[in-house]
Amino acid sequence: MNISRNELLRGLDGLLQPERFKDYGPNGLQVEGKDSIQRIVSGVTASRALIEAAIAARADALFVHHGLFWRGQDGRIVGWMKERLRLLLAHDISLFAYHLPLDAHPDLGNNAQLGRVLGWQADQRFGEQELGCVAPAAFADAQALAAHVERVLGRAATLVPGDSTRAIRRVAWCTGGGQGFFEAAIAAGADAFITGEISEPQAHLARETGVAFIAAGHHATERYGAPAVAAHMAAQYGLEHQFIDIANPA
Repeated sequence: MNISRNELLRGLDGLLQPERFKDYGPNGLQVEGKDSIQRIVSGVTASRALIEAAIAARADALFVHHGLFWRGQDGRIVGWMKERLRLLLAHDISLFAYHLPLDAHPDLGNNAQLGRVLGWQADQRFGEQELGCVAPAAFADAQALAAHVERVLGRAATLVPGDSTRAIRRVAWCTGGGQGFFEAAIAAGADAFITGEISEPQAHLARETGVAFIAAGHHATERYGAPAVAAHMAAQYGLEHQFIDIANPA
């Protein structure tokens, strides 16, 4: 079955409600391709590797979390940006990108889906634009929690244990570059906080508050929202969908 590009855009906007968010770049259709869409490829970032994989998969549309355009970036179409755009335009592939709206969707978003794969159901939201999640947990200590995260996500995590004897009864998380949410997670009553990255201040905060901090990878924590949303849209409109994960150590 085929649908029009604009119909897919209306469906995505209706689902993800980008107008609710103050974001770092444009959400929605970033590059206009062919009008008729039958096959969607989803991925985390609109990198050249993912675009080339979408071309090989004969995609009509690419759906990602990290698009091509960001507030404050150099607006010149040169170098790597020229090449990514050239490939999309040459193959008439539409690029749809949703950043914070994809993080925040209560069922299909990055945070909800990371909770799902880790075995948690959020019962509390916190932080700016309520992007962070908190859920009940049952781990003897931060080391046990970190081991669980590493096993599920399939990669090493950075752990600052805080109080190494503290049982983990409430776990908070915010995918990607959510290290700035750590203080809000502490205020929300978390025993541990999980995100993608760690910056210098978080190690000190963990040690001084006793709340564990786990950095499990920006890409690794954000692999689940894009395929969940794209699969949902494909099922709704009778489209084909393929998720392609481009390996990233970040």
